[in-house]
Amino acid sequence: CFCSATIRCKCRSRLVLCLDYHNGYYFHWLDHYQDLLFIGRNILSQLSTCYIGIMSLAGLKKQFNKANQYMSEKIGGAKGTELDDEFVEMERRIDVLGKLVDDLINKTHEFLQPNPASRAKMSTRNALSKMRGQEQKILYQQPEGTLGDYMIRHGTDLGEDSTFGGCLIEAGESFKHLAEIKYNLEDNVKQNFLDPLNQLQTKDLREVNHHRKKLSGRRLDFDCKKRKKDKGSTITEEELRVAEDKFEESKNLAENAMHNVLENEVEYISQLQAFIEAEVDYHRQALNTLQSLLDGLEQKRNEAASKPRTEHIPKRVSSFRRSESPNSYDGPSDAFDNDTGKSGSYNFNNIQAPSYHQSGFDPYDDQDPFGSYAVPDTKKKPMARALYDFIPENEGELGFQEGDYVDLVSQVDENWFEGTFNGQAGFFPINYVEVINPL
Repeated sequence: CFCSATIRCKCRSRLVLCLDYHNGYYFHWLDHYQDLLFIGRNILSQLSTCYIGIMSLAGLKKQFNKANQYMSEKIGGAKGTELDDEFVEMERRIDVLGKLVDDLINKTHEFLQPNPASRAKMSTRNALSKMRGQEQKILYQQPEGTLGDYMIRHGTDLGEDSTFGGCLIEAGESFKHLAEIKYNLEDNVKQNFLDPLNQLQTKDLREVNHHRKKLSGRRLDFDCKKRKKDKGSTITEEELRVAEDKFEESKNLAENAMHNVLENEVEYISQLQAFIEAEVDYHRQALNTLQSLLDGLEQKRNEAASKPRTEHIPKRVSSFRRSESPNSYDGPSDAFDNDTGKSGSYNFNNIQAPSYHQSGFDPYDDQDPFGSYAVPDTKKKPMARALYDFIPENEGELGFQEGDYVDLVSQVDENWFEGTFNGQAGFFPINYVEVINPL
C-alpha cells in the first residue's frame, strides 16, 4: 500500500494517484491520459477516450476487476464466459473484412498511381499546400502525358516539312489524351469505390470494433465478479446481475452491428461493379484513341511511301566559301585576291606559328598534325581523355564524346569519377576515360 504515486503515461501527461481507504480511490488528472497503470498487477490497459475530472470508486473497481480477470485467464488458466459459435464466426468475418478493406484501399492507390516516389512527392506537396492554406491540389504525373510531351517537343523540332515529325506530334497529342482519360478514371474510382471503402473503414467497422471492445471489458468484469462470488467474496447478487445485464447488452449491440455490416454485401458488390465499369470505360476510350492514331499513322505512312525518292548529290568541298580559321592568321583575307585573281585563297605570309604546350612535341609529326589545337594543357590540373562516347542515362551523369578532355574533381568509388566538362558537372564511368593527370 502507498499513499500517493506520480506516474507518466505514453503521451507524457502527468497524473497523480492518491489512494485513501477511508474516502475511496480518486484519480486527479492534470492533463489527459491514454494509459492507466494498474498498480496491483502492473498492467497498462488501453483507454479509447480521455477523461477530465474524477473517477469514482465503482469505475476504479471495474478496472481492477478487468485486470484481475485478464491476468487470471492468461496466467492462472481461469475460464471465461464463452460466446456462441455464431458470434465467434461473425467476429472472424469482421476481422477478415477489416483486413480486406485496408488492403483494397492501399493496393487500389498503388494500381492507379504505381510510382511510389511520385505518390510520396505528391502527398508531401499537397500536405504543405494545405498547411499554408493554399488548398492547391497536386496531380499525379501520368507517364502517358510525359511521353506525349516529349513526342510533341521533338516532332516540332524536326520541322513542318518532316512527315515523321508530324506523326510524332499526332502521337503525342493522343498520349496526352490518354493521360486525361486516366485522370477521369482516378476520379471515378475514388468517388464510387475508394470513398465508400473509407466510409466503411472509418465509421462502420470502427463502430463495430468499439462495441466489441466494450463487450470484452464487460465480459471480464462479469467473469471476475462471478469467480469472486463462487469463492465466497462479498459480491452481492445485485452487483452480479447488473454486470450480467451490461454484458448481455454489449453482446447484443456488438452482434447487431456486426450483422448489419456483414449483411450489406449488395452495396459492396455495387461498389466493386462501379470500379470494374470505370476500368472498362477507361480501356474503351483508350482503345478508340489508339485506334484512331493507328489509322492516321497508316495513312501518313502510305502517303510517305507513295512519294518519289529524291536523289541527293553531295556538294564538293571546294565549292564552299572558306571561313576564317582561328589562330592561323592575323585577319581574314578577301574572298577574292586581287593580286592573284583566285577565289578563297589565304595569305600564308601572315600565319602565326602555333605554341605547343607539350614538351618535346614535334609539330610536324604525322601522328598529330594539329599540335596543341587538339590537346589542351594537362599539366595544371587533374584531367582525363575520353576513350568512348558516354551518353547520360540518369540525372547527375556527365556526357561527353570520344577524344574530349574532362577535368577530374574526385573519385566517387572504384567505378565512377566526378568531373566537369563544358561548364557542366556530373559523374561518369572510370573505364570510359584514360587518366592523363591523376587526382
